[in-house]
Amino acid sequence: MQAASTRPEFRFVQLGAVVLALLLAGIGANLVKDREQRRAVAVAMTGGNPSLAPVIFRRYGCGGCHTIPGISGAEGKVAGPLVDLRQRIYVGGGVNNTPENLVRWIVSPQRFSPGTAMPRSGISEAEARHLAAYLYAQ
Repeated sequence: MQAASTRPEFRFVQLGAVVLALLLAGIGANLVKDREQRRAVAVAMTGGNPSLAPVIFRRYGCGGCHTIPGISGAEGKVAGPLVDLRQRIYVGGGVNNTPENLVRWIVSPQRFSPGTAMPRSGISEAEARHLAAYLYAQ
């Protein structure tokens, strides 16, 4: 009787496990690379630092109205979710989605839409750049 480790079926399973592990490692590496590239582009586009955004989102209570990916407790249902913002054509309901427009919208939404429910929050331009960088990096 052959030992299990020398049987052809067992070797096939071993080979399959190795191939699957390599495939998963490759997928994981690509996901990390993609995330790092999105982050670098977002920083270059906005001049902001996405790492600073979570504290700013919490300080101003953005998650009370918006669902924000990656921000714990940010599950607001009052305003639109801030998901896949980099893929949207417009921000704030009708303003072209550019980094400068997004920053301006965050700082002073009434400038673009006088009847908007989004309040002037007191977020500075520098803070808005960090928020924009975070949202574009997602």
